Amino acid sequence: MQVHSTLHRAIVELVPRQPGEISIYVCGATVQSEPHVGHGRYAVVFDMIRRYLEWQGFAVHFVRNITDIDDKIIIAATDAGEPVAARATRMTAIFADAYDRLGVRAPDVEPKATEHVPEMLKLIARLIDRGLAYPVPDGDVYFAVRAFEEYGKLSGRKIDELHAGARVEVSELKHDPLDFALWKAAKPGEPSWDSPWGPGRPGWHIECSAMAAHYLGEAFDIHGGGADLIFPHHENEIAQSEGATGHPFARYWLHNGMVNLGGEKMSKSTGRLIELTEAIDRFGGMTLRLFFLRAHYRSPIEFSEELLAAAGVAYQRLFRFMQRAPQMEDDSDPALMDRFAAAMDDDFSTPEALAVLFEAVTEANRILDEEGEAGPTVAAVREMAEVLGIQTDVQTRPETEKIVDELVAERDRARAERNFSTADQIRDRLAEMGVVVEDTADGARWFRR
Repeated sequence: MQVHSTLHRAIVELVPRQPGEISIYVCGATVQSEPHVGHGRYAVVFDMIRRYLEWQGFAVHFVRNITDIDDKIIIAATDAGEPVAARATRMTAIFADAYDRLGVRAPDVEPKATEHVPEMLKLIARLIDRGLAYPVPDGDVYFAVRAFEEYGKLSGRKIDELHAGARVEVSELKHDPLDFALWKAAKPGEPSWDSPWGPGRPGWHIECSAMAAHYLGEAFDIHGGGADLIFPHHENEIAQSEGATGHPFARYWLHNGMVNLGGEKMSKSTGRLIELTEAIDRFGGMTLRLFFLRAHYRSPIEFSEELLAAAGVAYQRLFRFMQRAPQMEDDSDPALMDRFAAAMDDDFSTPEALAVLFEAVTEANRILDEEGEAGPTVAAVREMAEVLGIQTDVQTRPETEKIVDELVAERDRARAERNFSTADQIRDRLAEMGVVVEDTADGARWFRR
C-alpha cells in the first residue's frame, strides 16, 4: 500500500510499526462555532482511510481530538455572552451530529484538551528541562524554535525565511519572534488551571502533542489533518514531541486538500464558508460524502452546485440499484474487488475506486435485465460501497429524498386513477424541487436535475 507522506514529500510504502496494527491521530476541530463544509471533508477523508485499512485486515486504533479551549473559543463565547465551557460543549454536539449524518464513525478515542492539562504540563516541564522551552516573568512559557535543529522539516520552510510575513504572537519577553506559546498566563475572566509557572491555560500546539502521546505512545504510525495545519500547527507538534523524546513522532503525515469557495479556501478566519449542517440539510449527507470522495483526498475541491448535483445523481443511481438488486449470500466478484483494492492502495484513490464501483453497477444492471442473476457483481457493489462508507439503506436516506419518493408514489396513484390534473400538479411541484420524473414501463423513476 502506497501513501503520500508530507514529511517524505513523496509516495512511500505504508509500513506500520507493529505488523497488522495501525495507529492514527487526526487533529479534530476547534469548536468555537458550527462546522463548515471543510470540516466535513477532513472527517470523511480520514473515516474513509480508517475504513479501508480495517477492510484490509489492520487493527486500527483511531484517535481524533477536540480542542475545547483556545483563544477563538474564548472570543466567540464572550461575544455571544455564553460561558466558554457551555459553548464548547454545545458546538461539540453539533459537530458530532453533522459527522454522524455524513456516515463518519466515532473515533475509538475522542480526547478533549481540557481533560488532559496534566499531561500537557508534564510535557512542557520536560521541554524546559531539555533547554527547548523557557518561562518568562509574566507566566507564559515559550518553545525556543531555534533550539530545535530540525524545525521546518515537515513544511520545508527555513527558519531565517519565516520572519518575513510570519504570523507570530507579539511579546517583548520572547527570546525570538518565532517562539510560540506552550502555556499562556491567565487573564481576568478566562478559564485557567494551576501550573508551576502560575495559573493559565495551554497553547494550541501542545494539546495535540500531549494527547497523541497519551493515547498512542511517543511514536505512532499516521498523523492526519487538513493541509492548512501543516504550518505552523503540525510543524510545532513535531518540534515539541521530538524535542521532548529525542526520537521520531509520527511515521507518516497525511493531509487532505482544502474545500474552496469561489476559488478561495473555505475557513472561519476568512468568513468564506458554508455551514456543514446547512449543506447536509440541502443536499443530503450521502450526496455530500460522495461529493468529497469523487475528488482525490489531497486535491483541492471547489464547492459548487454543479458538482453537488452530479454527486446527487450518482448517489441516486447507486441507491436505486441497491433497492433493485436482491440481497444474496454470494461472495464478491474477485476481479472487481482486486481492481478496487488496487485503486485504494494507490494513496487511497477514491475517484478510481468509485469508477470501479459504478462500472460494476452498470454491469450488474445489464445482467439483471438479461439474465436475472448477478450475485457476485451485486455483492461487489455492496462491499465497495460499505468500505467507502456510502450508506444506501432506506433508514439512512435524507428526509428530502423520502419526501420525493412519497410524491412520486402519489403521482403514480393519480395517474392510475386517470386524475391527470393532480398528477401534473405533483410533477410541477417536483420540478420546483429540482427533480425530474421519467415514466418507464417499470414505473416512474426520478433523479435530480
